[in-house]
Amino acid sequence: MLFKVLFEVQGLSKAFGRIQALADVSFQVREGEVLGLIGPNGAGKSTLFECLAGVLPSNSGQVLEGGRPVVTRERSTLLFYVPDGIAPWPAQSVRWALEFTIGFLGGRANLLDEVVEQMDLRQLLDQPIGTLSKGQRKRALLAIGLLTPQPALLIDEPFEGLDLRQARDIAVALRAHAARGRTLFLSIHQIGDAARFCDRFVLLNSGRVRGEGTVEELAALAQQPSQDLEEVFLALT
Repeated sequence: MLFKVLFEVQGLSKAFGRIQALADVSFQVREGEVLGLIGPNGAGKSTLFECLAGVLPSNSGQVLEGGRPVVTRERSTLLFYVPDGIAPWPAQSVRWALEFTIGFLGGRANLLDEVVEQMDLRQLLDQPIGTLSKGQRKRALLAIGLLTPQPALLIDEPFEGLDLRQARDIAVALRAHAARGRTLFLSIHQIGDAARFCDRFVLLNSGRVRGEGTVEELAALAQQPSQDLEEVFLALT
């Protein structure tokens, strides 16, 4: 399957004092793909997403769209970032958050009912976000993300806090949105989950990209006969 490049990251670096969290990170994100950012805890995955979204300033590097640099203040038209483990507007209801996403953020009103059903939120619409369980909050956050208008959606740990059935249902829903052209860039620390779901992968370890591509391309890079993503990741890192 051929993909058009949506945006490209070149030479992105971020340091916290003497700690180099990201070092010369470069890769492509393609239209309509499910791209997995995989690596162990502490690899720099969340830092990378925060730098791309402008939550953290990077020390160097750039994001290019069609060969043109996209400065930080312009990235909100290109991508939307869904962090893990947050409770936005905790005193407000799930319904309020979804309507705010549509009304204030210019979200996709035509998808509201569909997304509510996909994320199994019908019984939670009038519940304050701050009272939701971890899994319920994750589903609400995913719904907010899916309603946003940006072509690329960055999601940190999309399956965290979900049981097996919920994770499978949400994987199907996310894949349906990607099939319509929405680009999904997902940070996943469970390599098995990523292998089942993603089209391509960016392997990140110790703040550096160790490989980018499909499982087949990464296996060739690692000179591995096996196309098991875990084995390929270990060979490249």
